[in-house]
This record gives sequence, C-alpha cells and structure tokens, in this order.
Amino acid sequence: MTVVVLKARHLPKMDITGLSGNPYVKVTVYYGRKRIAKKKTHVKKCTLNPVFNESFIYDIPTDLLPDISIEFLVIDFDRTTKNEVVGRLILGAHSVTASGAEHWREVCESPRKPVTKWHSLSEY
Repeated sequence: MTVVVLKARHLPKMDITGLSGNPYVKVTVYYGRKRIAKKKTHVKKCTLNPVFNESFIYDIPTDLLPDISIEFLVIDFDRTTKNEVVGRLILGAHSVTASGAEHWREVCESPRKPVTKWHSLSEY
C-alpha cells in the first residue's frame, strides 16, 4: 500500500486571460512500462497554490515496488480550450531526476511509513 498526498506551490498562470488556474492531478502507476492504474484528483478552482488533500491507495506487493513508477501530471482545467499540462513528476523506476529515484528508494525501504519530500515539476 502506498499513499501519496500532493501540494503544489506557485503554479504558473496558464490562461491567456491571466486568471488563476484550475489545476488537477492525473496520477498514473506503471509496472515497468505497463500502465496498471490511473486516477485523477478533483479540480481546485481559481488557485495557483492548490492542496490536493486526497489519498489514493494502491495495492502493490512489496516485492514489486522497485519496478513501480508513479507519474503525476499537474493539469490546468479549462472549459473553453484544451487542458494544458503545467508540469510533471515521476517517482520510481523511471524517474528522470535523482531526487525522484531516491525518494522512491526510501519508499521501498519503508513501505508502511510516510516518506515526505518536496519535488519540482519538470516540463512535459
């Protein structure tokens, strides 16, 4: 079981009107390169500093954790135009950053304990 809680700070304004964003997060879990689960948070309206106080619980056997990756896509919801990706973070086997790989290693070593870290979003 892995629980993830998300909090974003200082998201960029994505609308051409310059108004605050309406972000949500799409969470996708991969085993190797195969997608095994996906979920979305609720949209947080008119904020560039959202707190997604939502927990997603995934039933993943401990021995498979080293081969798991979790992708977080922060997306700006827009009713009139296409939703835009603000940024992304990958934790786990396919992390593109050392901090994402290190964080996941700590999660694997302590599967039932919270491991809290701040990460910067990268471009999608």
